[in-house]
Amino acid sequence: MDRQKTLSMVDHTLLTQTATWKEIRRICDEAIRYGTASVCIPASYVKRAKEYVGDRMAVCTVIGFPNGYSTTASKVFETQDAIANGADEIDMVVNIGYIKDGLYDLQLDEIRQIKQACGGHILKVIVETCLLTKEEKIRMCQVVTESGAAFIKTSTGFSTGGATFDDVALFRKYVGPQVRIKAAGGISSLEDAERFIELGASRLGTSRIVKLIQQEEAHGD
Repeated sequence: MDRQKTLSMVDHTLLTQTATWKEIRRICDEAIRYGTASVCIPASYVKRAKEYVGDRMAVCTVIGFPNGYSTTASKVFETQDAIANGADEIDMVVNIGYIKDGLYDLQLDEIRQIKQACGGHILKVIVETCLLTKEEKIRMCQVVTESGAAFIKTSTGFSTGGATFDDVALFRKYVGPQVRIKAAGGISSLEDAERFIELGASRLGTSRIVKLIQQEEAHGD
């Protein structure tokens, strides 16, 4: 697969607790240079990052991250605040407890409220597949489809596991045709990135793909 096509599907990500503005600015510069889909950064840096990149790059941030168990009202406020600060895309974490309790109606309502707070901006729903059974994953495909969110996303990258080929294939089978798929967490090679795309992912949440491309360039590949 063409390297630029792969890069164009990457949300170039830095969400570590220790992230500094110098590091955020660096990944913004890298995202612009390599033509990624967005930079995905902590909410506290959104305003400064958007002022820095302007229209040159989409800024994505995370809501209810990484555990998802904050109240719906707080997630809605986080979303409104992020959009007001210039966020172009929102990645929200679902309430895993709702899913384990079978409270899918409550989870649907939460996603819809956050989608409304997005005001037309892209919403991605992180379902944390490593914590779910197959049946729960299928039900969440249905919930995300019904919610009208743009994407279902596999993982935060902060739990017990990241994206798997099986989960992306499962999503593709059970989400509605209008729902796109973001694979995130543990994508460690260009070959794996391409495999996720072949299986149906149209976004990749990763910090590693740009680094791998840079290594290729350094070695003259």
